[in-house]
Amino acid sequence: MAGGITRLGVFLGSSEGTDPRFAVSAYEVGRGLAGRGVELVYGGGGSGLMGRLSQGVLDAGGHVYGVIPRFMVEREWGRLHEAGVEMHVVDTMHQRKARMAERAQAFLALPGGLGTLEELFEVWTWQTLALHAKPVGLLNTAAYWDPLVAMLHRVVDNGFMARATVDGLVVAEDLDDALDGLAARLRS
Repeated sequence: MAGGITRLGVFLGSSEGTDPRFAVSAYEVGRGLAGRGVELVYGGGGSGLMGRLSQGVLDAGGHVYGVIPRFMVEREWGRLHEAGVEMHVVDTMHQRKARMAERAQAFLALPGGLGTLEELFEVWTWQTLALHAKPVGLLNTAAYWDPLVAMLHRVVDNGFMARATVDGLVVAEDLDDALDGLAARLRS
């Protein structure tokens, strides 16, 4: 168990991106979560970084909790019938995010695109509105999130967000630091 976190919601790309370090990292994060007894809560995809992450969890004997919209199942994008995978099919993307947010104790974003950003910002916004008190973080693989972090500081500098909001975001380069940071915020 990672400092009290037993269920981690992870947002990440459904493609592998251009840097091979992203795929390697996603797989190792999956193995690391399983090794720490942390259940993966994710969007249910079987391709790209999502597939690498969930495969890492499964290869290390961990548990995967996936939530996938029906239209994605119809396109065969999910991991529906695999040992170690508890998959839930929902009707909409909104239901997917709500179910993931309900299940997870904390959230971590790995490299990804528009969907990853949208999921990250939605749960983070919910946190700032006190709709939940679950910590949110970025796994900064290969400095992927550096431009976003710089933009967030610019938002603060221009008076559109409180510094405490950005300071509350966990930004880490490795899984141990990310889990430690999330766990510390979970307790506070």
